[in-house]
This record gives sequence, C-alpha cells and structure tokens, in this order.
Amino acid sequence: MLGLGYVGLPTAAVLASRGIPVAGVDINVQTVDLINQGKIHIVEPDLDIMVRSAVVAGKLRAAVAVEPADAFIIAVPTPFANEHKPDLGQVRAAVEGLAPVLKKGDLIIIESTSPVGTTESVSEWLAGQRADLAFPHQAGGEADVQIAHSPERVLPGRVLLELVRNDRVVGGLSARCAERAAELYRLFIDGECLLTSARTAELVKLAENAYRDVNIAFANELSLVCGRLNVDVWEALELANRHPRVDILKPGPGVGGHCIAVDPWFIADSAPAETTLIQAARQVNDAKPDHVVEAIKKAAEAFSVPRIACLGLAYKADIDDLRESPAVKIVKSLALDRIGEVLIVEPHIRALPEELKNLSGLKLVEMDAALDRSGIVVLLVDHQPFKAIDRARLQGKVVIDTRGVWR
Repeated sequence: MLGLGYVGLPTAAVLASRGIPVAGVDINVQTVDLINQGKIHIVEPDLDIMVRSAVVAGKLRAAVAVEPADAFIIAVPTPFANEHKPDLGQVRAAVEGLAPVLKKGDLIIIESTSPVGTTESVSEWLAGQRADLAFPHQAGGEADVQIAHSPERVLPGRVLLELVRNDRVVGGLSARCAERAAELYRLFIDGECLLTSARTAELVKLAENAYRDVNIAFANELSLVCGRLNVDVWEALELANRHPRVDILKPGPGVGGHCIAVDPWFIADSAPAETTLIQAARQVNDAKPDHVVEAIKKAAEAFSVPRIACLGLAYKADIDDLRESPAVKIVKSLALDRIGEVLIVEPHIRALPEELKNLSGLKLVEMDAALDRSGIVVLLVDHQPFKAIDRARLQGKVVIDTRGVWR
C-alpha cells in the first residue's frame, strides 16, 4: 500500500484484518513509526483498534521504501497546482518507487483520484523504466504486469464500514487487468465489483464529486439569495426537499476536502470548453468563504475590540482533515485583515496548521474559553461538541451559524 493517509491506511488495515500480509509505504517517517507501534495519525472511528490488531498479528507493518509484493495499491494525494492544474507528482514518485521491484505477474491498482488518462500514463512511465517487462498499453491482456484504476468511494467517519459495503468501480487497461483487480477487492468487500475501462473509472469518480459540488453550489447560491431577500434558507430548503423529486444539499461556508473541492477541476482541465457549469459551481463554492468573512466583518463593527470565536477548522464534521477547508480560509482572511482577536476551537487538532500558526491574532483555545471571551461566535464546522452547546451560552452574542445547527 503506497500512501498511508485517510484512504491508504484504512484499506491496508482492512486487508490485513482478512489475514493478507500488507506492507504500507509512506514518505513520512513519523507516520511509519506510529503505525509500527500500532498507533494511528488520523481520526477515524475504530481504525486504531484495527491497526493495532493487525500490527500485533504481524499482518501489517510500515516502511519508507517499497519492497517486492504481488499487488501494489497506490493511494497517494493528487492535489492541483497553480491555476487548478492537476499535480501528479506524488503518483509518479510512487510509480518510480515500485518500478525496481516489479516482476512478471504483479498487479498495480491506482486508487488515487486522477485525471482521465492517468492510468495509461502509469503504464507508459513503467515501460520507460522496465524495458524487460511488457505493460498493458503495449501488450493488452498478455502484459506481464496488470494495471487498473479503482477510485475509493468512502465517507470520512464511515471509512471502515464503507470500504467493505460499497460497490467498487474497477477499470482496467484491459479486461484481464480489470478482472485481476476485482479478484483482489473481492477478498475484502461485500459490495459488487463493477468492471469497466480505466478511463471510464477515472471519469466516474470525478463525475460523482462534480455532481455533488454542483448541488452544493446551488444550495450556497440559494443561501445568498435568501440573505438578500430576508428568507430563512434552512426552512426554505427543508420545505423544497419535501418535493418527491427534489434533494437539495445543505449550504455551508464553502466546500473543502481533497475530493469535492479538487476533482471537478480535473474534468475542467481536460475539457475546458465543455465544462461551463462545473466551472461555475467551483467559482460559487470558492467564493462562499468570502461572503462569510464579510458577514463577520459587519458584525465586528459593533465592537471596539472584536473577539471572534471560530468553531471548527476541519472541512467537515467530526474529522481532523483540514485539506482545502473553507474554515481555514475564513480564519486566515480574518487574521490577514486584522479584524480582531480570533479564538479558534478545533477539538481534533493539537496545534494550528502551518499556514495559520505564524499569523498574528489567532489562538487555538478550548471551547469554554472561546465562548466566555468572545462577543461573536461563528460556527464553521458542525462537530458534535458544537451541536451540544447549551444555547444559553450564546445569549447576548452575535451568532453566525454557517451550518444551520442552532436554528
């Protein structure tokens, strides 16, 4: 398993729990050391128990270098670079790391969400390093090494459950590649393996997240309309969703995470002229944090010394993942604009992330301290502890609830 993050580590643990020996590979030495101690570096229910059991049983171990195996699963990040261009640097580094240990009969699966055509590129990269082996883009089903793409479809907070239960789209560079990959997944999933081509599998994953992004953009745009027209957006959406064929998602402070906020750009980059709707949705969602910042600034005008409690930094509830989080963008803007003292509450982290820790006016504090000291309370993430706050604690304060928790 190349990459021991939010997808790689749970997948490695589930495979190991089925008695399959798994060697996890990660470039972070601290992560490798923690896993070898039976500990974890991310927040995911029950993952700690599964990892500890697998390590104790000798079925899971971690290292910083790739070693020979029968199957290799690549689950490294695929962020975007400047101007929303896909950055496949980590995928290519993983491929270069495994190339020297490949042998005839091996299977490679790319789980990293990727632009269409990436799996074909992986085959070509490997052929450039291992001329002694035949790869699918050269030999089809007769290749020495089989290569497929199978994107994850899991929800943080439910990863271990959904890894097993959800159907799996398995796209091969040949029919044999797809079947070989499906044979591996059938060892640990109860869902159906849906076989297709690698290009289709790549696009399916991107389409799923772009669909959700467009739906959220519609909800976010409606929230701005409701603000202009003095309508309760939460009531309006609740009533609209009583229609049997309407299912509008909830608005929020923006869209974050490594999937919905990123994947639509992969489609747009491949087909810029054909993706006006997808690009418009991205622009709506990317702009939503700015609207929240403006609302906070307006509220701060009533205070000589504004103290603002910002509840949550993660991109969604009850996890520690801050990647592309709109909450982080909002807090950073408040600090750069010197709006006042910003008291940050995030129960799933112990220190501010790099992009925030050196900014003045920001403090990571406990919830009680933030509520006691602040005149403005901004709910950015609907973590369970925030939902449980006694409403009496909010009396006399300006409350900006971006998640509709305190209606």
